[in-house]
Amino acid sequence: MCQRCGKPLASEVSTICGECMKDEPAFIYARGFGLYEGALKKAINLLKFYGIKRLSKPLSDIIASVKMPQVEAVVPVPLHEKRLRQREFNQSALLAKYLAKKAGTSFMSDCLVKIKDTRPQVGLNADERRRNVKGAFTVKDKGPVAGKKVLLIDDVVTTGATVRECSRVLKKAGAEKIYVSSLAHSVMD
Repeated sequence: MCQRCGKPLASEVSTICGECMKDEPAFIYARGFGLYEGALKKAINLLKFYGIKRLSKPLSDIIASVKMPQVEAVVPVPLHEKRLRQREFNQSALLAKYLAKKAGTSFMSDCLVKIKDTRPQVGLNADERRRNVKGAFTVKDKGPVAGKKVLLIDDVVTTGATVRECSRVLKKAGAEKIYVSSLAHSVMD
């Protein structure tokens, strides 16, 4: 696995994938608990698509089991307001809220916002995913993240396009260091 983004490597002797060498992400590293398959995939889908919100606490405990650095703020990957109205909750925000509480740090639920209503990333290839989220996020108020070590939370990371764009925006807003953590990582076909 790539030490930066967590994706599988093409070579056993590499530690950084070609994409991270070519286009270094704004985050220090990305970690996921496990592969997006089996029971973990089912639990994530029950939370995300069926609204079983009581799963957010045990799922956040799973994320917390992955070693993470000390941070001063936990920020969820946001949903666009249209998607939030449809779903009625942001699964990443629920996970981030519990993680912040467990870590005894600030939960910043509305500092990073999604300003562009993008297509769902499912079914898009890596280049399409990058283009889809380009310019989709902004930091509403830079004060809370400026100079801080931030943990960015997403439920599933596939190509990393979303967390790369969110991290870029957080870094531009003055975040000192950004770490990414997720429940699962997926490998594209």
